[in-house]
Amino acid sequence: MLFLGTTAVLKAQNIVGVAAGNDNFTTLVTAVKAAELVDTLSGDGPFTVFAPVNDAFAALPEGTVATLLKPESKDALTGILTYHVVAGEYKAAAVVEAINGNNGSFPVTTVQGGIIELSLQDGKVMLKDEKGNSATVVMADVSASNGVIHAIDTVVMPK
Repeated sequence: MLFLGTTAVLKAQNIVGVAAGNDNFTTLVTAVKAAELVDTLSGDGPFTVFAPVNDAFAALPEGTVATLLKPESKDALTGILTYHVVAGEYKAAAVVEAINGNNGSFPVTTVQGGIIELSLQDGKVMLKDEKGNSATVVMADVSASNGVIHAIDTVVMPK
């Protein structure tokens, strides 16, 4: 916190700091550290992160997370994590506008290089990965100094 005279000014945290301060993202933060992506996601950005909550990781087949956290799985883990990141800051209203302006489906290119299709279902933003799996945005517009986080209920996977 910075103090200017008698007025306190809070310095906004970056994406990693915001995620680390939220109990819903402990598995994600552990994975980001294992993949050595802390510096990247702490950079200037801006980034939009579709961040899987802990329950999303827990729903993966047994042993998947433990295997991905091993040093020899770093490349695979990095690919999965960067598949959840889009360059630029896209708040929920802009995402909905893009979906509606593109006949109900809006493809975005991830930092990993793959595509995620965004759409709306029952008023909620949905993601469809390259394997056909779907995720729902369960919390939108968590602001950070270098972008925005949208919490999702499923880990999406690249090809």
